[in-house]
Amino acid sequence: MPGTRHDLTRLRVALTAFFALDGFVFAGWVVRIPAIKEQTGASASALGLALLGVSAGAVVTMTLTGRLVRRYGSHPVTVACAVLLCLSVALPPLTHSALALGIVLLVFGSAYGGINVAFNSAAVDLVAVLGRPIMPSFHAAFSLGGMVGAGLGGLVAGALSPTRHLLALTVTGLLVTLFAGRALLRCEPAVPPDRTPEEAPERDGAPRGRDPRTRRLVVTFGLIALCTAYGEGAMADWGALHLEQDLDASPGTAAAGYSCFALAMTVGRLTGTTLLERLGRTATVVAGGSTAVAGMLLGSLAPSVWAALFGFAITGLGLANIFPVAVERAGALGGPSGVATASTLGYGGMLLGPPAIGFMADWFSLPAALTSVAALAAVAVLVAVATRRAAVTG
Repeated sequence: MPGTRHDLTRLRVALTAFFALDGFVFAGWVVRIPAIKEQTGASASALGLALLGVSAGAVVTMTLTGRLVRRYGSHPVTVACAVLLCLSVALPPLTHSALALGIVLLVFGSAYGGINVAFNSAAVDLVAVLGRPIMPSFHAAFSLGGMVGAGLGGLVAGALSPTRHLLALTVTGLLVTLFAGRALLRCEPAVPPDRTPEEAPERDGAPRGRDPRTRRLVVTFGLIALCTAYGEGAMADWGALHLEQDLDASPGTAAAGYSCFALAMTVGRLTGTTLLERLGRTATVVAGGSTAVAGMLLGSLAPSVWAALFGFAITGLGLANIFPVAVERAGALGGPSGVATASTLGYGGMLLGPPAIGFMADWFSLPAALTSVAALAAVAVLVAVATRRAAVTG
């Protein structure tokens, strides 16, 4: 493991850069979804099916990435996935049908799923070595990157075509990967106290946490992540469309919806370490989930743009720390396999949620469909309360 506090700090900075890059690239794509929808002429249902390409690519790749991390280490896998993510984000504007868009998003989703398992695995190990609940700070970087990406996307929406905008994201992302990747590859992996250096990465391919009780706990944390990440996916893919379509917001104001959500989530995650140290994991999850329920009901049902934006911000504040807590606990119990399992469920909710909302929007309405975010946040609270004793002893 890194031998000095300086080495650990360098590793933390490098990982933070990749979390921020991931959020920046993903947000840059999602704010252009309305333009891509118009370009392809897709209905809400067809767009939902195309977005399923992201889900399918991510979920399949997450399972594979857990094995790659155990074999090759989280740092090289993070860099490789970052390169693919930056290259693939430029492809959606080149499509002119829902089918072609879905195929392109399959590649984008594969890169997105892979990098999330890889850098979350590295972050879980670093949290264990430092002995402090700093996982929310990494996800704060993701949210900050998303806020910046969405904000810039809103600013250039009227001036740049989706093709030029997303190509600029590719160039920017590759430059960040060049510098942050060199730093990350020079850092020795952090080795938690319960593992020897020879066990990191686990080259024999044997995952930790094989016993049934541990597997059940990992799946439980994954379900909590799923319920809350569903809301992140909904806000990313449908928030702007709701503001523009249902509340007659301008394209720039509509793009600001995700920025408000991402800013609030960033603030929540920046304070996440303090909250976890003072309240503990279960209380943090319960308080956050309850806040998200109230915020999303306001955001989806409010009759004015500004009330909806306020609701989106409250939702981001509530959801902020639930996903990081769930992934960190799953990784502490199951290693890279635990991170892969929780991430597959969690990001599966984030990426499968938008297609589901697309269908519900066609059946009912988009505001009604968005209330499902509040419903699943409430489910996450109930699961956290029901399993609090097992989570503490696990």
